[in-house]
Amino acid sequence: MKDLSVSIVAYNDEEDVKNAVESILRWTPDFISMTIYIVDNSTKENTLKELGKKPNVVYISTGKNLGFGGGHNVIIDKLDSKYHAIVNPDILLKEDAFSKIVSFMDESDCGMCVPRITDEEGNLLKVYRREVTVFDMFIRMFIKGGFKKRRAYHTMQDMDYDKPFQVPFAQGSFLVIKTDLFKKLKGFDERFFLYMEDADLCKRVNNVSDLLYFPGASVIHKWEKGSHKNLALFKLHVSSMVKYFLKWRRSLSNKKIV
Repeated sequence: MKDLSVSIVAYNDEEDVKNAVESILRWTPDFISMTIYIVDNSTKENTLKELGKKPNVVYISTGKNLGFGGGHNVIIDKLDSKYHAIVNPDILLKEDAFSKIVSFMDESDCGMCVPRITDEEGNLLKVYRREVTVFDMFIRMFIKGGFKKRRAYHTMQDMDYDKPFQVPFAQGSFLVIKTDLFKKLKGFDERFFLYMEDADLCKRVNNVSDLLYFPGASVIHKWEKGSHKNLALFKLHVSSMVKYFLKWRRSLSNKKIV
């Protein structure tokens, strides 16, 4: 059994994927046995297949865009690891994050872990959130700059980020989950093609285990916030929110759904 597996879903972002893989290979020590899966959803020609020639890297072409969750789910049956990392193409490692996360998860026995996620200047990103509500998503998507206190509460600005704590919803750009739990939950819910699949997975993990923030490891996320700039992505984001709230409308009565 490998210590760690990593999946990166590519979609016409060849350079980001290459940089992410190179940073993982550079900073992850040899004593962590690891396989990196590149799941290529791209609709444009690229040279990512060449990365599959590197030791511990497996390239898989889907031949079509399966979406974020669908792409990550492709490799579930192939996983033979203790922990599995869900990694965005625009993530960069600048330190040995994985061995620290593995040690923390061994000690804490949490089901899923999210490290410090920062921008390229080292500023902590607001990717840790409390329970998703219609109101919080509405003000985030439609009321720019308003309800500052509520936004701060929702993005957990009152927490001490020097200590571990439970997170209801962590953005899916970098999550490490127990592989057997990921399989038990059957990965991402593919009803969410893009957006909210991470909120859904976090909720299902927290229903049976704990998603913990770990301050001892840090990764860089070049966050593009695509749905804030692209009308088609914005519509997709809103559609996914509707699906999420319809799915979890009783959650809300503490009903556990996996």
